[in-house]
Amino acid sequence: MQYAQQTQAALDRLDESLLGLRELVKRGKIQEALQYMENGPLKERFGELQNMVILSQTNNLGARGTAPQTGTL
Repeated sequence: MQYAQQTQAALDRLDESLLGLRELVKRGKIQEALQYMENGPLKERFGELQNMVILSQTNNLGARGTAPQTGTL
């Protein structure tokens, strides 16, 4: 559950950053948009989400963000 909430929050922040990029492009501020993507908030948000995905794979978390369970019910 916590992984799902953290992932959703990271996706929301990425979405906000994409909106910021859209606004820069819409206003014709291409150099600022490039900087925003390459070294600014968009890169940071993407990296944040990417790290979460990588960590979930290396920590053997299941689809719900919990460790796999063994045994019978």
